[in-house]
Amino acid sequence: MSAVVSSLSKQQEMKLRSLFCQSRLSLLFKSSVHGYHSASFHQKCDRQGPTVIVAYNNSGYVFGAFTSCDYAQTGRDIVDNKAFLFSFNCNMNNNDPLRVVSGNPLFSFNDGNTSPNFGSLVFLHNNIAAVYSNPGIYQFDPQQMHGNNVQLTEFEVYRVEGLCSIFGFKSEFKKGIWNICRRREEILGSVSEWKPSLNSVKQAQILLVGPVGAGKSSFFNSINSVFKGYVSTQANTGTAGSSLTTQFRTYRIKVGKTGKFLPFMLCDTMGMEEGANAGLDIDDFTSILKGHIQDRYQFNPSVPLQDDSPHFHRSASLKDKIHCVLYVMDASKVKLMSKKMVEKFVTLRRKANQLGIPQLVLLTKVDEACPLVEAELKDVYQSHYIKRTMQEVSANIGVSLTAVVPVKNYSEEVELDPEMDILLLNALNLILRATDGYFDNQGEDTKSV
Repeated sequence: MSAVVSSLSKQQEMKLRSLFCQSRLSLLFKSSVHGYHSASFHQKCDRQGPTVIVAYNNSGYVFGAFTSCDYAQTGRDIVDNKAFLFSFNCNMNNNDPLRVVSGNPLFSFNDGNTSPNFGSLVFLHNNIAAVYSNPGIYQFDPQQMHGNNVQLTEFEVYRVEGLCSIFGFKSEFKKGIWNICRRREEILGSVSEWKPSLNSVKQAQILLVGPVGAGKSSFFNSINSVFKGYVSTQANTGTAGSSLTTQFRTYRIKVGKTGKFLPFMLCDTMGMEEGANAGLDIDDFTSILKGHIQDRYQFNPSVPLQDDSPHFHRSASLKDKIHCVLYVMDASKVKLMSKKMVEKFVTLRRKANQLGIPQLVLLTKVDEACPLVEAELKDVYQSHYIKRTMQEVSANIGVSLTAVVPVKNYSEEVELDPEMDILLLNALNLILRATDGYFDNQGEDTKSV
């Protein structure tokens, strides 16, 4: 028997998943395969946890209903404060899906042995490819909800994966799914609107520096993923004994597939190593800070770039320089860091200080460092171990504690996680604020706001 395939287009799937902070969807039921009878619906969909109904009509509308509760044929009216109806039409210019909650505090849907009954929308009504529509308990404009077309071309039900563990339908998690989603969108919006305050700089340049395997390239991939809307692996990453990054690379970030480029670049370097003539050289680091090294320059740890080289950018201006430095450290290896590596960090920091460049420390792999954080990423700032690690980094490197920022990069995940996104976006927000401080100290006219 051939596999049952979703009818959602890629664009429709992204719209739908945006309602659940990009949680995974698992197809349970498809009427063109399983039939339009309520008994078939219950056979496939009962006791499946959080589910979303997706109905299609030939007017281009995709609409339906979400509940976090099981269908169980109890015959009772169910109260679910997370339930809602939704609709969108990718053929129209409306950006956000319509989302409608129940106006009756004692009713979200009826859990009978009939077809899915949300009061104002009854799906598979009379066991046919149609919806009964009667706005009331859920208030909506029928034109907005389904274009006044209640005849269905397809009807599907998906299990929404990972909501309990990720968004806290557990009672002890004080922030619900919509608070997390809202916070993510707030930070995303703030970062997306950021611009350099200097007229002469169109793209802020942020340099990533750290030991081999600390997660420099993974941080770029993670930020890139947040703005693309899916997990991306543009930069080369891995666990080789020596640096996988052998070139100086500058990466731009684009919003979605067809959106604008954001006005900052993440610059990746060769990883730091303990041995002589290995890893990033201090002279190359200095040349990067001053804007003398250009994209795709091939590092040679034995011989740093000379000022008479054709690859040396002599006429570097403010726009070519580095405007913020990120020291990237693996939280699970901070206590194992050698004295020699700490000294290298201090040397780099001294050089950046001389040039007046702001610096922060990105503390990666916090989940690997602390079992508490591995179980609940949202508890990263409640972890005593992570706090002590941040304090140790602050003391060793000589940065303030507020400049040490914990994150978890995307590494083995195949779908976006809103809690990871919030940490990543919060880090990026702090980086851009530090960059603003650098621009404020340059003495040029700033852009009018």
